[in-house]
Amino acid sequence: MHRFALILVAFAVAACGSSSTATSTDKEPAAPVRPVSIALDFTPNPVHAPIYLAGNALQIRKPGTGPDSLKLVSTGKVELGVLDIHDLAIARQEGVDVVAVGALVSKPLAALIAQPSIKRPRDLAGRTVGVSGLPSDPAFVKAIVTDDGGDYSKVKQVTIGFNAVSRLLTKRVDAVPAFWNAEGVALKQRGLQANEFRVEDYGAPAYPEVLLVTARKTLEKERPRIEAALAAITAGLDKTRARPDEAVKVIAKAAETDDTKLVRAELDAVLPIFADGLVLDRAVLQEWADFEVRIGLVKTKPSVVDSFEFNP
Repeated sequence: MHRFALILVAFAVAACGSSSTATSTDKEPAAPVRPVSIALDFTPNPVHAPIYLAGNALQIRKPGTGPDSLKLVSTGKVELGVLDIHDLAIARQEGVDVVAVGALVSKPLAALIAQPSIKRPRDLAGRTVGVSGLPSDPAFVKAIVTDDGGDYSKVKQVTIGFNAVSRLLTKRVDAVPAFWNAEGVALKQRGLQANEFRVEDYGAPAYPEVLLVTARKTLEKERPRIEAALAAITAGLDKTRARPDEAVKVIAKAAETDDTKLVRAELDAVLPIFADGLVLDRAVLQEWADFEVRIGLVKTKPSVVDSFEFNP
């Protein structure tokens, strides 16, 4: 999915040690001695609202010409980064020692978004699917179509870059792998009642799509500052839920857009699935690790213990 290559708080071990939890209070959390730098995975959008409402605890870095949060985190140029969970699996397979310390959302955002005439994924046999050109896209198309009993070998794939919305609106493709909370919402705003085949309805566990990551060496060196930054982001999540209108204004300004109607629609879509306390659920992540191998996104099963920090 194209944003796969693209989209925290102190944690306490939950009962039985099966997941990590973060605590928050009505008081403002203590800010780090100096702001913690954090790199976004994509253009500012409502998924990032808790970060933008975290106050002066963070120094936010927007992406350049492409998603670069992983590179910035792994090289130590920033201390935290926003990263798609699938990019974490790929990075660790390649030997990059980054670890996730929290989740921004609690469910997958990935979907195969199709023209209204496509009633289910198996209907894409003989049809055209637009992919970004990144290796993760075909893996997800195959996973969703195959789980629905379709013949993936008969799906025609064309590379369209990151133009999912325009290609669907102009009917140049029958479907695209994209994010239902972003492209899906934008298409509805433009009047296309597309069908969304969400990956968790086709064999995927309810994994947290968007993670907060850091380099292990950074965590070891700056643990108290990372914890303070995570607490501030958790407070930012509370503010986002309590004051969504404020969140819309902040995100619209950061994204340099006047389309606050679209920003609000995207925020409304993601509000119900923000991860409470930025929690990481160990059991779900074990299922996710199996899923990554099953769809061929990585060759070896990711180590949940090594990939996630459950008590930073």
